[in-house]
Amino acid sequence: MAKESENKNYKVIAENRRARFDYFIESDLEVGIMLTGSEVKSLRTGQSNIAESYASIEDGELWLINGHIASLPNAGVFGHEERRRRKLLVNKRELARLWQAIGRQGMTLVPLVMYFNHRGLVKLKIGIAKGKKVADKRETSAKRDWNRQKQRLLKQNG
Repeated sequence: MAKESENKNYKVIAENRRARFDYFIESDLEVGIMLTGSEVKSLRTGQSNIAESYASIEDGELWLINGHIASLPNAGVFGHEERRRRKLLVNKRELARLWQAIGRQGMTLVPLVMYFNHRGLVKLKIGIAKGKKVADKRETSAKRDWNRQKQRLLKQNG
């Protein structure tokens, strides 16, 4: 895992805000991602979306599936497919831990945030998650509404 001071110095490219509403995130992991040059240029302009994507382990490798990175019009012949599968980089021990987590019933790998770290490398934070039921989603939304109302009351009376 990265040090705490390193986590504060990053630029967010894309965030999956819906993931925390739809899933219980039990733990998260920072992974690298294999990209082409035109993909990195496109990410620097902020043209990506990971809201509908997920991670999967296939043939002993971790893949990001359905992640969208817009193509650049001036990339020419060296462009890329927008929704291609991208390999995620983890070590064998972390991959084994993820494989065991997926083996449990209802667990899935959800991309949470894509960002440039303090060294300028593209990283992806994936969460080991369990799906929420409709009642759990209602409870989450009620808590969020109550916290907003509480903040308004404190602001008015405070």
